[in-house]
Amino acid sequence: MEAQKDCLVRAISKDGFVNAVAVYTRGLTERARQIHHTSPVATAALGRALAACSMMGNALKDNGASVTMQIKGDGPLGTILTVSDSEGNVRGYVQNPAVDLALREDGKLDVGTAVGHSGTLTVIKDLNMREPYVGTVDLLGGEIAEDVAAYYVESEQVPSACGLGVLIDRDRSVLTAGGYLIQLLPDAPDALIDRLEAGIRAAGAVTPMLSEGLTPEAMLRRVLDGFELEFLENTPVSYRCYCSRERVTSTLIAIGRKDLEEIVAEGKPINLECQFCDQVYTFTPEEISDLLKEI
Repeated sequence: MEAQKDCLVRAISKDGFVNAVAVYTRGLTERARQIHHTSPVATAALGRALAACSMMGNALKDNGASVTMQIKGDGPLGTILTVSDSEGNVRGYVQNPAVDLALREDGKLDVGTAVGHSGTLTVIKDLNMREPYVGTVDLLGGEIAEDVAAYYVESEQVPSACGLGVLIDRDRSVLTAGGYLIQLLPDAPDALIDRLEAGIRAAGAVTPMLSEGLTPEAMLRRVLDGFELEFLENTPVSYRCYCSRERVTSTLIAIGRKDLEEIVAEGKPINLECQFCDQVYTFTPEEISDLLKEI
């Protein structure tokens, strides 16, 4: 059987009241793990955040638009930062990737404690306008899916349900990852809401569905059992960083003339590593001298 490839699917119910998106993100989550050398609980937290951010980003549609999701909890992982383009391609990092915690009593990774049970979730949507849209909500518990749903309800007034899951193998690699985001459109009748909630409860957690081998489309069909769905999009997604030597050069210039002159005086090349990927950019003293002429 051919292995699933990372992808995102988007659907709407035929009655026009339910908007749904789901992702399969094993490959990009494993890529993030390899780049950042994350512990199992850090991989699970970052993987959930990457899946959620991918679904948020894909909803933007404007070329060049992006969404940044920052989770700042009071747990040992510190800040989790993820960024998605308008297609759903993502990148991200966790502040303290080596954090390891004991499993919960039920044998699952303790993502909530690692992230923190209090703190904030901030979403920044850059829509190529003068000012980005920024919305911040308090964390509900740090498990991320509930926090994302709370963001949509509180900040965008869109009733939402979110499920996210990452399963880690014994060798610390990612076995499976993904999630869904379901949103109610205006004027949805109460009976439909009750049916939707019952379907979500019956479907259960995301990780078991992914472990069964369910595709994003099949996952939505199970969660939205009884709804007639029209699938609008099925697009590949990946871990994608937009760093470049030009961007890193701009960062270097921003540290100021005095510090750059000190680097030149030391006479040694410096290496700058991208926060999001494993790309290293080397600058020689001669190149930095040339930069000083431009400042």
